[in-house]
Amino acid sequence: MYAHILVATDGSELASRALDHALGLAKALGSAVTIVTVTEPTAVLGGGYATVAGTAFDPIPELIEAQETAAKELLAKAQAAASAAGVSAKTVYVNDSFPADGIISTANSVGADLIVMGSHGRRGLGRLLLGSQTNNVLAHTAIPVLVTR
Repeated sequence: MYAHILVATDGSELASRALDHALGLAKALGSAVTIVTVTEPTAVLGGGYATVAGTAFDPIPELIEAQETAAKELLAKAQAAASAAGVSAKTVYVNDSFPADGIISTANSVGADLIVMGSHGRRGLGRLLLGSQTNNVLAHTAIPVLVTR
């Protein structure tokens, strides 16, 4: 039924539940699994700051490095969860992308036929103010999406 499941994670409790669900489904169906995490574009604000010594300091490379380190740690934990569940999984880190775009792009590139994501289930003003990566994925992909809470 589903030969390749892509599961998106950001390290949250909801994403952890989505990962557990995807791994259980993959084990039952014998599906391949790809776990993806995405870091958003870093805003560039004027190219750095002057220090007391008069040299320029640009915090952006350090921020990008910290994001990459955190993403790799997150994916290592997800990989360990997959191994513990008896499921073989590949991991993908997409940097400098809006989450929904990175998730859809990865799903297409790996040939996923199911995307699994967590959602807060916000309604009303909270949904409008905070947005929803899950809603963006649902609106912009033809691949079936399984949403967990």
